[in-house]
Amino acid sequence: MQKKILELLTKTDGYVSGSEISEQLGVSRQAVWKAINGIKEQGYKIDSVTNRGYCLVAYPPHLNEPAIRKYLKTSVIGKNLIVLDEVGSTNDYLKKLGADGCENGTVAVAREQTQGKGRLGRVWKAKKDDSITFSFLLRPKIAPSEVSSITPLAGLAVCKAIREFTGLDCRIKWPNDIIIGKKKLVGILTEMSAEFDAVEYVITGIGINADTQDFPDDIKEKATSIYLATGGHFDKNKFFACVLNHIEEEFIKNDLKLSPVALKEYTSLCATIGRDITFSRNGRSVKAKAVGINRNGELIAELPDTTTKLINSGEVTVQGIY
Repeated sequence: MQKKILELLTKTDGYVSGSEISEQLGVSRQAVWKAINGIKEQGYKIDSVTNRGYCLVAYPPHLNEPAIRKYLKTSVIGKNLIVLDEVGSTNDYLKKLGADGCENGTVAVAREQTQGKGRLGRVWKAKKDDSITFSFLLRPKIAPSEVSSITPLAGLAVCKAIREFTGLDCRIKWPNDIIIGKKKLVGILTEMSAEFDAVEYVITGIGINADTQDFPDDIKEKATSIYLATGGHFDKNKFFACVLNHIEEEFIKNDLKLSPVALKEYTSLCATIGRDITFSRNGRSVKAKAVGINRNGELIAELPDTTTKLINSGEVTVQGIY
């Protein structure tokens, strides 16, 4: 009932009488009053005026569905939007929904993620409301070999959204991080379920350090947040909607491919290009220089003898960046 009342108040410009709400929902005025109080306890500010009814005047600052939808302009991504107070991993959560047939574009975002996944099996954790951790599920009609473009496109979209919303000069660290200066701000992880030559679904998980003020000792020299970079807090719901809007825009206009336009933009924002790097090949450490990205999203590395190698996975150390 609370969700239905919130939807009604969100769609109404002004006041809605208690009798109108009780009629539409088929419940008593007393039930409406109790539900309104429950909504207020969640952080929503609702004005109550005798003979006029109820008016939603402010959303809570934490992530919540009505506020996100207010700014969301997508047609697919986030149409099915799930906001969770706490979850182990948004990727794992969507895997279960994906196996049960949830719709294309489903998004799960959590105020707190306790067992988030990083690359190479690392665990990613954050305090409640410190970060924006979310995953989205796609059911693209593409071959498994074409999934590799989704991560760089998502990275490009998130990077552009942060630059637009905050004014920060953030950059992309190939293949799936976004940085400010030399420190990590965003991590991205894409997982896939496929059979033979057909993709069942793809899940991309993204973690954005938003209001984090301090990090554990083992990563405090490597990580940062929007708060630490700007010195201020921001509207998480408006920002999250901005991120989803950018993701859908990049995916649609580039047809889920790293198109020439997207590749040019990605390369221009990639902090890895032009730097000395170290990567692993056949069990040994190799030094090279990152000179470009190809249309498959692979990093082009130039060796000391001027020959080039393509890097499509694994750990790459970039000189000067964590």
